[in-house]
Amino acid sequence: MNFRQKIIFTSSIAIAFIFGITPVTNAMHIMEGYLSPMYCILWGAICMPFLVWGYFSIKKTVAKDRKSITLIAMSGAFIFVVSSLKIPSVTGSCSHMTGTGLGAILIGASSVSILGLIVLIFQAVLLAHGGLTTLGANTFSMAIAGPLVSFGIYKLCIKLKVNKYVSVFLAASIGDLFTYCVTSLQLALAYPSEMGGIQVSAAKFLAVFAPTQLPLAIIEGILSVLVIIGLETYAQSELRGIGFLKVGEK
Repeated sequence: MNFRQKIIFTSSIAIAFIFGITPVTNAMHIMEGYLSPMYCILWGAICMPFLVWGYFSIKKTVAKDRKSITLIAMSGAFIFVVSSLKIPSVTGSCSHMTGTGLGAILIGASSVSILGLIVLIFQAVLLAHGGLTTLGANTFSMAIAGPLVSFGIYKLCIKLKVNKYVSVFLAASIGDLFTYCVTSLQLALAYPSEMGGIQVSAAKFLAVFAPTQLPLAIIEGILSVLVIIGLETYAQSELRGIGFLKVGEK
């Protein structure tokens, strides 16, 4: 098998792995039809201001530096790939990484809301991962709440003079965990426990995701650090353009 054949063969395995995972009913993305119309409309309405903010944020970033389009596209691709890889969890559910923490660190949390929305639409249509009726709820948890936490943690760590790579790791990992906490709360609000109400229901959903989501959050943190290291090696001008690297910094 020559080099070209190996590339094609490896690519076919990757495609089969991504698209061959059977969707499950209780994925970390809330599935189609799992929320009542009231909650679908509510979460969609909550997302609207953030999406408008994200649109203008991306527009401003691109106007300031055209090279930023490359990093924006890369961030979107990273979100799509890592959040499409679902890992089976307990009781027929599954967990996955989000990938949004990296984008929040590079281009800001507001911009990631648009990228996350696009990714979630493609996943709902092409992979049956999530759903169109639950798009608002999934967008809020994965593309708004998680990135906001990641961005805040990263900025706080930098202000406290924490090592940059440690800051990236913490931001991406905790942002991932916060996403699944918000998802659990969304499910608990829609399906409160008969004995204990929303709090007990949320605890149950958290317990379902925790065994797999905790290690996945760590993995996402490590992957985000590796991507940043790679970008600092091969895309320094683009990183300076968006302000991630200061002039003269390597």
